[in-house]
Amino acid sequence: MMQATRIPRGATPRSDSNSDGRSFPKRHLFLACGLLILVGIGMSLMPAGNVSARRIEVPVELGLEEATPLPEVAAVEETWADQTVRSGDNLSLIFKRAGLNDRAVYQVVNSAPQGKALTRIFPGQTLGFQLDDQGQLQALKHVKSRLDSVVYRRTEEGFSTEEVKREPEIHRRFATATIESSLFMAGQDAGLSQNVIMEMANIFGGVIDFVLDPRQGDVFHLLYEELYLDGEKLGTGSILAAEFINQGNSHTAFRYIDSNNKPGYFSEEGVSMRRAFLLSPVDFTRVSSSFNPRRLHPIYKTRKPHRGVDYAASRGTPVFAAGDGRVTASGYSKANGKYVVIQHGPQYTTKYLHLNKRKVRKGQKVSQQQVIGTVGSTGAATGPHLHYEFLVNGVHRNPRTIHKKLPKAESLPKSEMPRFEEQTNSLNMQLASLRQNHLAQLATRHDNKTASL
Repeated sequence: MMQATRIPRGATPRSDSNSDGRSFPKRHLFLACGLLILVGIGMSLMPAGNVSARRIEVPVELGLEEATPLPEVAAVEETWADQTVRSGDNLSLIFKRAGLNDRAVYQVVNSAPQGKALTRIFPGQTLGFQLDDQGQLQALKHVKSRLDSVVYRRTEEGFSTEEVKREPEIHRRFATATIESSLFMAGQDAGLSQNVIMEMANIFGGVIDFVLDPRQGDVFHLLYEELYLDGEKLGTGSILAAEFINQGNSHTAFRYIDSNNKPGYFSEEGVSMRRAFLLSPVDFTRVSSSFNPRRLHPIYKTRKPHRGVDYAASRGTPVFAAGDGRVTASGYSKANGKYVVIQHGPQYTTKYLHLNKRKVRKGQKVSQQQVIGTVGSTGAATGPHLHYEFLVNGVHRNPRTIHKKLPKAESLPKSEMPRFEEQTNSLNMQLASLRQNHLAQLATRHDNKTASL
């Protein structure tokens, strides 16, 4: 029989397990507490720069919310004291209005790369100024347009130059119209700007005479670009694709940028829309007298061959060079008034008579659609008009029909055709969709009209 162990009064029974901290002697507990205090003091004395913060990624499956990130600091927008360039202004006057003297002008213009470009400023542009507390120029911003600016900043060596270009947003737009009275009115009714209408006429200017050819019922479909900046429309970009149905004949044109990064307009077969000569050297005017070798002269009242075409137009209407060439004559005579003669290679010559103003001089090279003068009534003329002549090897030919006998337009090389088809396939499909929608609308109108009867 085992005897019970006697425990002295006030003593604590000891467990066989060492997991309870109360089993340690008191001196061990004092040592542990002291150690913890020393560690805490050491951590508080560590330099803050040695402490690195890490973002801990919390696994999604744990269902814990991720810590809210710190808000981003917004960029501080620069402020400028703007001065608008007025008519008759120069840099000295503008700098003076900004509180600066001619020395500041000299420093910017002569120390900044391209600083002399500041001498070519135009009314409506803006110059923005940043001055320090002492009134010294620190930065200058030349706003050429809403898309192009140049910033000049003060450095230890002078002023630096930085070009700032903004890219507009490009939106594609579609337009379809049927000509009832004129191409210009149809374009305006379709919401097109004057520039887009004129550009369309320029694209088809080698295959359609927009003075004589358009007829009531002609249709055009257009895919073009509109440019926006900060939600505001800036203007129009390029015409991407167009179709003009003139008297039942369809003409299509697609904008294509070739492997040399050169843009142009081509038919569906890859034939250039650019011809050697325009069918008409003026836009959207009427012809008062066609080619007639037995015409009665309106002033001299005699039978004089009228070896050309008269385009009646208001005074000042621009006159274009029908093709690339060199000006061989630019002068005045009693019969022809102010005139310009252009030689196009060894065979072809064009003449432009009764001008109000001449814009080119003898010996000058000109390109197709370049303005060479304006419509007038100088010389033997009864009213403002352009008299246009076309000569082949010195012989007058009818400008209205000679184009059919001129060399054909150039085509894209075979090596470009795969790239051309890749760029234009989607445009062609969009034109086809426009055409179908237009036909559907016409059918609906016809049905409604029939039903109303």
